[in-house]
Amino acid sequence: MTTRTVLHQLLELGQQIWLDHLSRDLLEGGRLAQLLEIGVSGITTNPSIFENAIAKSPLYREDVEALRRTSLPPPERLERLTFADVRRACDLLLPLWEASGGERGYVSLEVDPALAHDAAGTIAAARRVHAAIERPNLLVKIPGTAAGAEALEALVAEGINVNVTLLFSRTQYRRVVEAYRRGLEQRQAAGRPLAPMFGVASLFLSRLDTAVDALLAERAPERPDWQGKTAVAFAKLAYRDFLQHFGEGAFGSLRRAGARAQRPLWASTSTKNPAYPDLLYVEPLVGPETVNTLPEATLTALLDHGQARGATIVEDVEAAQAHWERCARLDIDLEAIGEALQQQGLAQFEAAQQRLLTLLA
Repeated sequence: MTTRTVLHQLLELGQQIWLDHLSRDLLEGGRLAQLLEIGVSGITTNPSIFENAIAKSPLYREDVEALRRTSLPPPERLERLTFADVRRACDLLLPLWEASGGERGYVSLEVDPALAHDAAGTIAAARRVHAAIERPNLLVKIPGTAAGAEALEALVAEGINVNVTLLFSRTQYRRVVEAYRRGLEQRQAAGRPLAPMFGVASLFLSRLDTAVDALLAERAPERPDWQGKTAVAFAKLAYRDFLQHFGEGAFGSLRRAGARAQRPLWASTSTKNPAYPDLLYVEPLVGPETVNTLPEATLTALLDHGQARGATIVEDVEAAQAHWERCARLDIDLEAIGEALQQQGLAQFEAAQQRLLTLLA
């Protein structure tokens, strides 16, 4: 008998909880199967996650040594290692994908972050990853740059499911929402089926608070209560944008033809400031057609003391708008900060990718 958890309650409210982690230890120790049993609905990965797993786990050691002895170039060695884990994870989640009609059970895998500003390169890499993994429940991850949005439109039109990552501003979010819709419209115009296409747009939260809190402390030191509010406000206002973009008017005809909305996914959800509640980026952001991807520590906290209080994402939206306007009055340019954070995130992923290649050289 399946134990009912808060994850099942959240699912009834329309939100999927994914695990922001993948490693061989998770696959071989039976832990992933346990997490699926208690309500985890998907998995996200990135170069930093793989770097941490491969560098620390003894389960990779034998394969790493064997790959070093081959004549393959390091990028192909890395793909051999990571693709194998992703295929196994996809296979474990495939029954969930099938039972949900393609609504749940996805595993995300990043293309080379060095291609972030190369639309054609991203498209080619996504096609190759999609063909190599060869699983219907794979989500190819591409960054939400201008080039990434261009690639997203083409990939959706082709029928490749995408997780657009590293979104830190509402402008970046709107850009990928519009690209997703255009891709579906192209697909429909070509007479191709819109179901069971699936996609998510990953909005990164904690890093935004870290950046803006420093400016709030400097420009409004008398109001410490304004700190720790920006990321949740970002998510709530982005969800309001989501409802407008995917509502009956704008998206209705595509939805009636079988299209699914591109779900907002809350990422970077572990609190960086120890003074903040451990579920700051979880409990206030519950709503229909959303995903929250959690590192294991945050997932443990949610299972231990988290509550599913209803569709909290649509609460206090006026306060979120007021905070946005407050930042503008303080000359805190949230769009510029979002652009800078996206570039920093890309640099961090690219550095992790390079360290992995060095490990396998």
